[in-house]
Amino acid sequence: MAVIQSAERLLPAGLRGKAEPFLRALASDDPRNRAQRMALVTFAIRVVSAAIAFLSQIVLARMMGEFEYGVFVFAWALVVICGDLSCLGFHTTVVRFLPDYAGRNAHAEIRGLISTARVFAMLSSTVLAAAGFLCLWLFHGAFSDYYVIPLFIGLFCMPMIALGDVLDSTARAHSWALVALSPTYIIRPLLILVFMVLAMWLDEPHTAQTAMVAALAATYLTTVVQFINIVRRLGTRYVPGPRKVEISLWIKAALPIFLIEGFSFLLTNSDVLVVGIFLDPESVAIYFAAAKTMALVHFVFFSVKAAAAPRFSALFASGDRAALARFAGETVRWSFWPSLAVGLAVLALGHVLLSLFGPAFTAGHSLMAILLAGILAKALVGPGEVLLTMAGEQRFCVAVYAVALAANILFNVTLIPLFGLTGAAIATASAMVVEAVLLHIAVRGKLSIILFAFANPVTASLTNGMDHHDR
Repeated sequence: MAVIQSAERLLPAGLRGKAEPFLRALASDDPRNRAQRMALVTFAIRVVSAAIAFLSQIVLARMMGEFEYGVFVFAWALVVICGDLSCLGFHTTVVRFLPDYAGRNAHAEIRGLISTARVFAMLSSTVLAAAGFLCLWLFHGAFSDYYVIPLFIGLFCMPMIALGDVLDSTARAHSWALVALSPTYIIRPLLILVFMVLAMWLDEPHTAQTAMVAALAATYLTTVVQFINIVRRLGTRYVPGPRKVEISLWIKAALPIFLIEGFSFLLTNSDVLVVGIFLDPESVAIYFAAAKTMALVHFVFFSVKAAAAPRFSALFASGDRAALARFAGETVRWSFWPSLAVGLAVLALGHVLLSLFGPAFTAGHSLMAILLAGILAKALVGPGEVLLTMAGEQRFCVAVYAVALAANILFNVTLIPLFGLTGAAIATASAMVVEAVLLHIAVRGKLSIILFAFANPVTASLTNGMDHHDR
């Protein structure tokens, strides 16, 4: 509210009158406006975070060179993927259930859900990290020597990555966009860069091992501060009291979500891992630079997903399927048009942006156009997987992502040996198209909602009150 009031004061008199109704609407506590407000805040955070991540990757690439940077990228990507997946879907379960509990003033359930999610994430991530240590010890000969130590250091990050995901979801469920996203997407990458620069100042070697130590320190510091902040905020909102633990209900919902998010996360990040398996670290570095540059478009889609999930859950719980469809249609338009504008701008500047990483990285410019085609295909249907998940269709969504991930892996292992980095980009874009088509079909079939940027989302069955979910 204070930000909006400040914006009103700063605007010229001529624009103030035109913008005032829009700003006042955003400031209201109406659920739809609250979702829009969260989307705008999330969008702003992602813009800043994308710039920070992009600049930090440029500095790291310049510091370490192509080979060491490629080793770091592969190791850090693998650790982040495993850390996120180690929650086993429990962090998204917080977003799934907490808005419903809050609407019913079920504070005992809220306290039980939040505490259980934290403990579960820490335990499951620690077990998975221990399994990773054992794997590195028993099968270290199967890994290239330059990957072993960075991966070993990275495994210590996993419990904090998992806890951070739960804290992120807790904040998003309360529509605290800045608190939810700034630690992971702004503070942590900045700290990694700061610690890496400090290491260089102390004459530490310019290697992937040094970068992983910097990432380890940044992850722990960020998560601990975020934990303190979230606990303080929750203490002001909910008074201490009994906790009701509905563990069977939450696990029943979490496991399908884990499969959905696992498939989705692997679908998004497996290309870097497969490139690392088939090609040398220099190729990993070039591909990652192209993908990271094109990922400037992804923050649009992520912003919409983060804002839409609590609203999807609340609308589905209310039983108003027509309102759910209309809001879903809005999220698609929020996804597609900004993605198109940002994507074309990034592609036009692609050669210049890649040259900032180093002269060799401009070889990835052609990959960016291919990746953009896949991103826009996904943006055409918006956050369909979030809609299905919040509507309780987790199992069906699992099947969608299982097929999409299988297609992604098949495309990658087939095309990378044949066409190298171009094959990896084609495989990734093609998998995104498969994902978009399947999500469109799934949402229309299960919820009678048409998710497409150029279509009316409200079907005749919803207008006539004949949707099978209402019967």
